Parts: sequence; C-alpha cells; structure tokens
Amino acid sequence: MDHGIDYGQDAPGLMRGFLMGGGVAGAVALGMFWLGAGLWGMIAAALCGVVALYLFGMGSFMVFESRIGKVRDRNALLASLPWRGDEVVLDVGCGRGLMLIGAARRLTTGRAVGIDLWRAQDQAGNSAEATLANAGAAGVADRVSVQTGDMVALPFAADRFDVVLSAWAVHNVPEVSQRHAALSEMLRVLKPGGILAVTDIEGRRDFQDALRALGAQDVRVEVLHPVKDRLVGALSFGTFAPFTVLGRKGRI
Repeated sequence: MDHGIDYGQDAPGLMRGFLMGGGVAGAVALGMFWLGAGLWGMIAAALCGVVALYLFGMGSFMVFESRIGKVRDRNALLASLPWRGDEVVLDVGCGRGLMLIGAARRLTTGRAVGIDLWRAQDQAGNSAEATLANAGAAGVADRVSVQTGDMVALPFAADRFDVVLSAWAVHNVPEVSQRHAALSEMLRVLKPGGILAVTDIEGRRDFQDALRALGAQDVRVEVLHPVKDRLVGALSFGTFAPFTVLGRKGRI
C-alpha cells in the first residue's frame, strides 16, 4: 500500500553518524588485527570491533525503522482507533506524511490537515511539496492539506479537530515547558470527546502527567512492541523508547 512512497529518514544526521562511526571503528579494528600488535593490540582490536558492530547496528536499525518499522507501527496504531470516515484530523509535525496519509486513507468525507516547520535535520527531504507528492502517490490528495506552523502555537481555532495525531515530533522541541505547551495546544484544538494520540521516544511518563494535568481523560500509554522496547531502550541507554500516549478531551 505504501510502495513508492518515501516517508524520509528520521534524524538523518544521527543515522549517518552511527554508520560513519561504525565504519571508522571497523577500519581501526581491521588495521590493528592486520598489523598483529600483540595481545593488548588484539584486545583493543576486539573492542573496536564490538564498537563497530554496535554503531552499525544502531544506524541500520534507524534505517529499518524509518523505512519499514514506523509504517507498520503507524498502521497498527491507526487500526486501533475508532473511525467513522467524516473526521477532521490534524497531524502535528507531519513531516512527509506518515500519519497524515495513514489517517486520510481512513476518511471518506473527512479531511486530514498536516502542519510542520519542515526542518531537514529532523527528517531528510522534509518539505510541504514532498508531503503533497506522497499524498498524491497514495491517492488521498483530495483529502489532505498542509501548512507551515509551530506546534507550540497552532494556528487553528479551539475545538476544531476530531482527532489529533503527532509522531516523532514533540521530542524535537528542546525545552520541557515548550513540549507541555505543544500538548496543551493539541488539546485546545481538539473537539470535546476527540482523540489525541502522541507517539514519541522521550517523555513517556511526563507526557501522561502533563495531559492529565491539562484535563485530558482516559490517558494511557501504549507500547506496540514490549520486547523490542526493552531491548532497544537498553542498547540506546534509554534514549530510544517508542511509545504512544492516548487520551480524550473532556466534554464540557
């Protein structure tokens, strides 16, 4: 269903850093092994080899997740939400349209709106034009629109959207207070009773607490792959731990 659609490499600089670091460590390990630098040299070569495998592994994992893993996870998450087909959906930090297009496919008379700052350091080739091209390739261009805007000050009226989605975006806001502002804005533009689903890699407990403090109801966290979550979380020293926080805006 997503053949020919490029949703972009997430954190391309970090991915390249892992792969390049793995290449350097691997070259050092091979050089030391080839030179036969004695016992300590062999120990150092082995350690460099382990570092190379780790860095290559993390870089390769990032490529896999950006190309395959995040698409599968998106499909599983959206399939778990109730859809009528007439919803107005907002994707905050939409990037090249992963969640935006996935939501639009579940709409008939509804519309999906994406908003982003289009920063290439967050996602390779990130642009409104790339997102609209992907929407066209997916056959949902008539249900999708995008605009430029900041998640901490969404340019929409209150109570406008039935569903608000955000994936891999809030952690790019460096300050915790601004992340909370972004969550507050998502709730503000959500209709009473509407669904909020925020997927990210940082702030699992913090996001839940912030949403509850903002008055969201039925707040819960969902981890699609518990085993992978624990394994990758350990290998990344806690810096990569994907989760989704779900909640509803309370009815007045």
